[in-house]
Amino acid sequence: MKPRVLLLAEAANPERVSVPLVGWSFFNALRQVANVHLVTQIRNRDAILRAGLVEGRDFTVIDTERFERPFSKFGKALRLGWTSKAAIKALSYPYFERLVWARFGNEIVSGVYDIVHRVTPPSPTINSSIAARCAKAGIPFVLGPLNGGLPWPRGFDSTRRKEKEWLSYVRGAYKLLPGHDKMFKATSIFLAGSRYTAGEIPDAYRDRTIYLPENGIDSSRFHPVEKVETQHPIRACFVGRLVPYKGPDMLIEAAAPHLRTGSLHLDIVGDGPMMPELKAQIAMLGVSEAITLHGWVDHVDVPRILGRADILTFPSIREFGGGVVLEAMALGVTPVVVDYGGPGELVAGGYGIAIPLGTRAQIIAHLNRTLADIVADPKGHCLRPDVLIRHVENEFSWQAKARKICEVYSDLMSPKAGNNTSP
Repeated sequence: MKPRVLLLAEAANPERVSVPLVGWSFFNALRQVANVHLVTQIRNRDAILRAGLVEGRDFTVIDTERFERPFSKFGKALRLGWTSKAAIKALSYPYFERLVWARFGNEIVSGVYDIVHRVTPPSPTINSSIAARCAKAGIPFVLGPLNGGLPWPRGFDSTRRKEKEWLSYVRGAYKLLPGHDKMFKATSIFLAGSRYTAGEIPDAYRDRTIYLPENGIDSSRFHPVEKVETQHPIRACFVGRLVPYKGPDMLIEAAAPHLRTGSLHLDIVGDGPMMPELKAQIAMLGVSEAITLHGWVDHVDVPRILGRADILTFPSIREFGGGVVLEAMALGVTPVVVDYGGPGELVAGGYGIAIPLGTRAQIIAHLNRTLADIVADPKGHCLRPDVLIRHVENEFSWQAKARKICEVYSDLMSPKAGNNTSP
């Protein structure tokens, strides 16, 4: 019998990217292998209805706007960094769970659901009061995939300040928040979206921790396009917000010699506060003819541009997940990333090119040499598209992830498992 799952994903939206798309994708995949009811924030309702789901039967919305809206406006006005946004979410999210329990508490306690699973928010710094209530009722509570908290690398303090990551200096204080340890004790399984986050789970709960990267691939949207044999110029592509930590300026500087000789063409897909700065840099380096600035592109149109590239060049120095790396693999495009955080983990095992983390100057130098190697011998350095595509389908498709999570559910429902948590 399929497990009956109440899936808490405050952010779940098929028409957005980042965390909302992850929340939606987990739900959409899991409902193929389990009886899943989604609980999400009211702002996602219209997009979910447009996706063909029925409110009440498939999903329920929780209206926290009167509490959430002021915090959201405050964060947008200050353009806060990820850590600061997570801190704001930690203030507003408890109200969401309070309303969830008011609506579903009796059903959870009476055993209508076999599992309660919180997918978003993905941060381990944000407490869940429902975890302890589930444990008291004998209902397994699953948390994650959790991610975040990746330390800023040394030598990038200026980038850290540009990203307004002031609270990242004191992020560890979340462990002192009321209810934090109670949530960890009550959680049956932690899904860790990165090796770093897995290492942050307290030792007492490591045996409940499963590594499962948060990002996945929708093969109906990211499938390989017909390509001609690699030829000059080599086509590189960057996809992402144009912000300091993603390193588009480092990429342009590293690529400039190859761009000037005509041996490389660079597509930059994305927009953000660095766009004026990058345009000035491109003009100063004299590489305007070899770079195409696409600006903001709808997510459904990204495969058209990324799919014709030979390599994804993505020198982000602090990326938790790195979904674009998987998207490139799914299109048969070799990722070139900095060996740190999510991107470094995703290309491990020879599924991409990882350049060492170092200072800004060292990253630029390594990236320049890597691009020179690829230009000189593309067949010797770019991976076979079919190898990348098969790897992603087997390990990172949403269907594959859903099957893995369903196995976790089944284990938790097994009579031998019991409920080894305590409120």
